[in-house]
Parts: sequence; structure tokens; C-alpha cells
Amino acid sequence: MKRYRCISKGKVQGVWYRRSVREMAEAAGFKGTVRNLPDGTVESVVDVSDEAALEAFKKILYKGSPMSMVLDVQCEEIPPGRPFESFEVVR
Repeated sequence: MKRYRCISKGKVQGVWYRRSVREMAEAAGFKGTVRNLPDGTVESVVDVSDEAALEAFKKILYKGSPMSMVLDVQCEEIPPGRPFESFEVVR
């Protein structure tokens, strides 16, 4: 299992983006977190089994909510931590 930190840029705050990502990620079986950052971007941290799972998660991030407009998503592998139990919005 690998852990990735993804940053979503564009119109992603104040448009129900985090909630939509949580709902879609949870439905797809992903575990991790999503939160707003002070610079107007949104950070997601997710555990994935392989590259195909990461690509599926990135599709969720690009889809976002009906009111969002995602311009870019950048993901980087980070050291694994304590396993996530679900997919949650964090503050």
C-alpha cells in the first residue's frame, strides 16, 4: 500500500468539493482525508494499492462537485502512516 498527497487547484473551495470527493472516494472504497488549505487549494491524502487505483482516485478529484472547476491535480508519494479507517473531511 502506498500513500499519496494530492493538491487540487482551481475553484475548489466553497463549492462542496470536499464533500463530493469524500462521497465518491468512500463509494469507490478509498480511505484517506480531504481538507482545505489556506492558499485556496484542497489537499487529499489517500492510500492506494497500485498505479491504477491512484489514477481512479485522480479522476474523482478532477470530477469534484457540480459547482467546482478543477484546473490541476498534482500527486506525490509520501511516507505511509497509521492506516486510515474511512475517507473523511478534516479541518
